[in-house]
Amino acid sequence: MFKKLLLATFAAGLVSATTLPLQLAPAQAGSMAGMTCKDAAKAHYPSDRKMKRQFKKACKAAWKATQPSRRRFRRT
Repeated sequence: MFKKLLLATFAAGLVSATTLPLQLAPAQAGSMAGMTCKDAAKAHYPSDRKMKRQFKKACKAAWKATQPSRRRFRRT
């Protein structure tokens, strides 16, 4: 009985852990909140201009990496 309870608890924990949203990149943080990379950078670094610029650059690069390539939609 204890073995079944332990297994059920483990399974429930595994299911709940996999469904939690994780923010792995700055681009995801901005897109989840409906913010642009610029707004997310302002929120993280309100007074440091250099860090805002670096954050925005990393955010845009991460966002572009998640977008599908537009080349295949071009007309020739």
